[in-house]
Amino acid sequence: MTVTNDTTSSDYIKSLQTATSGKTGDTTTGASTLGKDSFLQLLVTQMQNQNPLDPQDNTQFVAQLAQFSSLETMQNLSTSVDAIGGMYQSSQALQASSLVGRSVIADASSTNVDTTKGMTGQAVVPSTSTTTTVKIYDSTGSVVRTLDLGQQKAGNASFTWDGKDDAGNPLESGNYSFKATGSLEGTSTGLTTYLPATVTSVTMGSAGTSMTLNLANGTNIALSKVQQIGI
Repeated sequence: MTVTNDTTSSDYIKSLQTATSGKTGDTTTGASTLGKDSFLQLLVTQMQNQNPLDPQDNTQFVAQLAQFSSLETMQNLSTSVDAIGGMYQSSQALQASSLVGRSVIADASSTNVDTTKGMTGQAVVPSTSTTTTVKIYDSTGSVVRTLDLGQQKAGNASFTWDGKDDAGNPLESGNYSFKATGSLEGTSTGLTTYLPATVTSVTMGSAGTSMTLNLANGTNIALSKVQQIGI
């Protein structure tokens, strides 16, 4: 770009300093960061201070207008993305509040059981199991009950515990662990269990992470591990 004299050169320099100093209304500020308003001001200043004997080429002018349009589009897109992010966080908060106090069935190995009501869980069987069992452990690690589910096809095998030990004696309510095993192609294999639990609180996820459900048994799980949400 060519300027015609010292006066116009000085004006042009002042305009550059003003545009790059960070203005209210620009989406970005800083000593070397331009917003769309600053970009437009520089473009106008450039046109005002160009050499009338050697004006700017039309192609270059169109290219600068295209750059301005692209900059404005990106800034509008950024604003839209921020708005969508805010809406997602609001939706996540609403979803979290509705889960507190609800019963969920999730991928877990232990849960808090009200033995007066019993409980129902599921064992995930990846392929046909000729012998399937679920052992229930108390808080001391002792086996209190063994449930024989027999032969099971591939899928989710449901089991029910009435809150009693192997001798039929009622047990106290509390935290119990469950370990399911199956005989798959002649090999004893541990199986994933889905157990019921009550959500006591929810921890909101940060950017890129899901919510964490805090359960009544003192453990917490990611929302993605929940298989079913009940009443």
